[in-house]
Amino acid sequence: MIGIILLAQEDMGRGLLNAVEHVLGKRPERLDIQPIDYHQPQEALAQALSERIRMIDQGDGALILADIYGSSHTNAACRLLVPGHVELVSGLNLPMLVRVLNYRELGMDALLRKAQTGGAEGIVRAIPAVRVTKGKQ
Repeated sequence: MIGIILLAQEDMGRGLLNAVEHVLGKRPERLDIQPIDYHQPQEALAQALSERIRMIDQGDGALILADIYGSSHTNAACRLLVPGHVELVSGLNLPMLVRVLNYRELGMDALLRKAQTGGAEGIVRAIPAVRVTKGKQ
C-alpha cells in the first residue's frame, strides 16, 4: 500500500484529514501530514519530510500531495522525489485525496493518474436548479 503525505499548511492538512475520516468513516492507514512552518528553513523542512517519508513508506512508495506547486515547501519536496517510488502531485483538494485513498493499491503510475483526475474532476461549476412554479416556466 502506497503511503500518503499531505504537505500543506497545518490547518489545511488537519482539515482534510478530518474531512476524509468523516467521508470514509475511519482514519486511513499510512496517511500522515507534514505541516508547513513558514519560518522553518527549506533544508529543515526537507529533512523533516524525508523522515516522514521513511516512516510511511513500507516498500510500496510514498505519494506527497501538496497544496500548491512552486512554493518553498514543494521545491523542498521535489529534491526528495524518486520517480516511481516517491512522487508529488500538487493542487491538493478533498476529491483528490478521497480518490487516492480508494485506489492506492493500484501502483504508483495508476495512482498518479487517479490523483490528477480526482483533483480536476472534483472542480465543478454548479448550475442553479430550475424551479417550475405553477403557471410559470
